[in-house]
Amino acid sequence: MDIIKPVSKELLPTVVFVPGGGFVSSNKSKFLQNRMALAEAGYVVASIEYRVAPEVTFPRPLMDVKSAIRFLRANHKRFGIDPERIAVMGNSAGGYLAAITGTTNGLKEFEDGENLDQKSDVKAVVDIYGLSDLNKIGYGYEKELEEEHYSASAPEAIWLNGMATNSRTSGSILQYPKRATAANPITYINKNTPSFLIMVGDKDRRVSPNQSELMHEALLKAGAQSKLYIIKGADHGGVEWAQDEISNIIIKFLDENLKR
Repeated sequence: MDIIKPVSKELLPTVVFVPGGGFVSSNKSKFLQNRMALAEAGYVVASIEYRVAPEVTFPRPLMDVKSAIRFLRANHKRFGIDPERIAVMGNSAGGYLAAITGTTNGLKEFEDGENLDQKSDVKAVVDIYGLSDLNKIGYGYEKELEEEHYSASAPEAIWLNGMATNSRTSGSILQYPKRATAANPITYINKNTPSFLIMVGDKDRRVSPNQSELMHEALLKAGAQSKLYIIKGADHGGVEWAQDEISNIIIKFLDENLKR
């Protein structure tokens, strides 16, 4: 975990950043410009790493994110954190983990490790081009690109089912639909789900913008709060996401949910 902390005598609102990496990497150095902008706006920003495929399968990475949040609450005075004002933010696979962290607020089945006397709940979620429904992971793409997601060797299949070496447990993302449903952020949405900010590029070739639209629509249907921004010309990562305009949208959303 890397922590950027503004100089302040007050306990500050906090953002836990969950980096993406195609389910096989969790490099906490990503999105540095955006994280610095958040710190300059008065937020403690904790960028974390988590276990990835093929080392582990879901839900262990989610448990890691929740463990990090509990750690911060348990040590909130040490880091100058207001334990009642914590949000989670991530991009790509990290956006997916941020989303499911938020939608599983209060669910004990995903709590494991230390500081179990602390909550892992968050007050807001920033989901940047993350996945929402693994059963529909290829929707919105040309057939050839869609079918690439349905290989037993695709990263999301290994994330869910393990290495494609044991036919009794491994397989494509579509081979075990109940397992995929249990790993979907969209599955756990309810009227008490925290506010979401969802952002995706209309030129994304890694995660279909359809995934963001599905999440947004499901949140609104359940009576939760959600804002969706589709960034024109933006791909999956790239310079578009390091611009001040992006950081300003995120800061405004966090201010509305953590500073009022």
